[in-house]
Amino acid sequence: MKMTIADWPVLFVSGEFSAGNNEGHRLRELLKELKKIAACTVISATSYEDALEIFTSRADIGCVVIDWDLEFEQNNEKMAPEILLAGIRTRNTKIPVILLTDHLETENLSEDVLKKINDCLWKTADTIEFISGRIANWVKSYSENVVPEFFGKLVEYSERYKYAWHTPGHLGGQGFLRAPSGVAMYKFFGENTFRSDLSISVPELGSLLDHEGAAGDAERNSARVFGADQTYYVLNGTSTVNQIIWRSQVLSGDIALVDRNCHKSLNYAMVITGATPVYMIPRRNARGIIGPVRLAEFSADSIKKRIGAHPLIEGKNEMPHIRMSALTNSTYDGVCYNTGAIIAECAGCEVIENLHFDEAWYAYAHFHPVYAGHYGMAVKECRQPVFCSQSTHKLLTAFSQASMLHIRNGLQRRIDPVLFNESYMMHGSTSPQYSMIASLDVATKMMEDNGRTILGDIIREAIQLRRKIAGLERDLRRNGDWFFGMWQPQTVKYNGNTVDFADCPTGYLEENQKPWVLSAGDKWHGFEDIEDDYVMLDPIKLTILTPGIDDDGKLLQTGGIPAAIVSNFLIKHNIVCEKTDYYSFLLLNSLGTTRAKQGSLLAALFEFKKLYDSETPLEAVFPELVNNHPERYRGETLKSHCEAMHSYLRENKIMELMHNSFEVIPVPAMLPVEAAAHVVRGNAEMVDVAELNNRTVAVMLVPYPPGIPVMMGGETMSGEAEAIAEYLLAREKFENEFPGYEGDIHGITREQRGDRIVFRTLCIRK
Repeated sequence: MKMTIADWPVLFVSGEFSAGNNEGHRLRELLKELKKIAACTVISATSYEDALEIFTSRADIGCVVIDWDLEFEQNNEKMAPEILLAGIRTRNTKIPVILLTDHLETENLSEDVLKKINDCLWKTADTIEFISGRIANWVKSYSENVVPEFFGKLVEYSERYKYAWHTPGHLGGQGFLRAPSGVAMYKFFGENTFRSDLSISVPELGSLLDHEGAAGDAERNSARVFGADQTYYVLNGTSTVNQIIWRSQVLSGDIALVDRNCHKSLNYAMVITGATPVYMIPRRNARGIIGPVRLAEFSADSIKKRIGAHPLIEGKNEMPHIRMSALTNSTYDGVCYNTGAIIAECAGCEVIENLHFDEAWYAYAHFHPVYAGHYGMAVKECRQPVFCSQSTHKLLTAFSQASMLHIRNGLQRRIDPVLFNESYMMHGSTSPQYSMIASLDVATKMMEDNGRTILGDIIREAIQLRRKIAGLERDLRRNGDWFFGMWQPQTVKYNGNTVDFADCPTGYLEENQKPWVLSAGDKWHGFEDIEDDYVMLDPIKLTILTPGIDDDGKLLQTGGIPAAIVSNFLIKHNIVCEKTDYYSFLLLNSLGTTRAKQGSLLAALFEFKKLYDSETPLEAVFPELVNNHPERYRGETLKSHCEAMHSYLRENKIMELMHNSFEVIPVPAMLPVEAAAHVVRGNAEMVDVAELNNRTVAVMLVPYPPGIPVMMGGETMSGEAEAIAEYLLAREKFENEFPGYEGDIHGITREQRGDRIVFRTLCIRK
């Protein structure tokens, strides 16, 4: 379906729609003319307040027509027209704004008003046809320019209704109409979806592999908007972005300095390239929340020490070059690094040749000042090239898997696009999905046109939710009651005073970075010896805390509520968390989050509290869980269920075992690439976790929570690494004790033996 100017409504602001005078009559005639003759859609507002509310809630307005003579009551704080105009321009600098006023009043318009409008039409001097036509032309011009170049050409090509004799085989959707199942799919997705699913044979859209034409222009525009020297569209997710980056720079035997908290795609990149990993260990607090690696990890002394202790690196007397250093920014829980501080630390260590910030969950940082200096492309001058991988689909608006690869050239070495493209083509499809390319193009346009405002809205709404939960917890605690908490500063410096977070104005928290910067003097984050001005907390990543751990990180004797129980309850209310740890769960306040969703969340949390406090039978809360495991859960209440699991976690020291397991880097017996070769050759066997002593694992083991590899392929379970086996066995025992609460552990296979589950994994054959 082709979009027309009717899809971009005119917001008409006037109080004269029903007036019986001549002005009201002309206004009604104008609206009729706009709808019937000019084919426009009209939305009316009778006050400046209503107009701003409508404009704020809708992004499809194509033009705003303001009756500048609409009366407003200044004494009781009714909105002045200048405030409406300022509000419109704050949110959209390009939408046409037309003033409808009397001929004699135009000379009274201020310079500030004249700078914010596009046109001025006279109510009585111009004909209805003239005014209507002029408004329609403004809508047409605006609607044509909101579409970025690649997406616009894709729409244009799709609307030509060509007879195609090339791939894809469904040929604009016609192929689906040959069978009932195909018809069902065609009707569900709609014709435009299939007409825009094109082949690389379409020259008008350019080549993504050669970065030419409209596709190349879109990439270059994204580089400008995101602050990069080069940007590449990648259509198989940031996992593939990471592979492209590493394949372009790293060869077999090269040393890589890697955050142990890296995504598994980076571990696979080490397998594919044959790199030798040297790991940096991130901090983690008593709740298991992942923190930053220490800044000193980037110093020459620290690197030399780690390389010297590595059993597989030769020539340790001379400092080898670090071919690639990779860091996760931000972490899952929203810890964002001051990239300038890392660059400064690396300046004293010239052995690091490339810096890679994996920013899969952080593509928006460039567009709001609260994140200033805390993302990869914020680096202005750096000796070595800086790479950023961003999942544009995760928290911006691209389609799933549509990602971007950004490069900032180094002062001493630039990335040659011709050479880099060899790695790009190695991982890029010759049949790219054009709708995904268009979604990246549109995501860029949205951020270019309105990114500051969009991010401001998201951050403001996240802060409002943070303040609300913090206030509820504080007030209920004062009355001897309980509620959920937030992982965030408990107090904030505001106007020279220390105030509760709940009492600090939202506007101040939105516009100022300082309240979000972690410091060693604060206890709330739980990370010891944190460096000054090194990391900040991302306001839009919301980690909600459940009762069970005191301020010193110790598990309480009673009153604990494991987060897995809460997140399972939220799923019943159609609220899905991003990540669940033992006593916290993560929610993301993204572009698609609305205040209604926040209200539903708070209502669900209060509902959980009510069911817990009233000791509601578990079968009324989780009937499926009780039905599936009646011998284990029948007769329990929600409260007793929480207490049982909390007591088990405390008595079996699960949190302590988890912490100990992640403080260890096992001794590698071989490189990850060598372990992978054993798997390919069939030289691997399944082994019970209980029998892993002195065995070399063949694959990475990644328990969730917290989502960090405890072992990499090629590492041996011996010595200090036995703490890892203890934790995995504790998890196995937990799942047998609490069926229905199976966790996600990559690399672990569960085998049913009688009435028990046994954890197994692949090991190199002896």
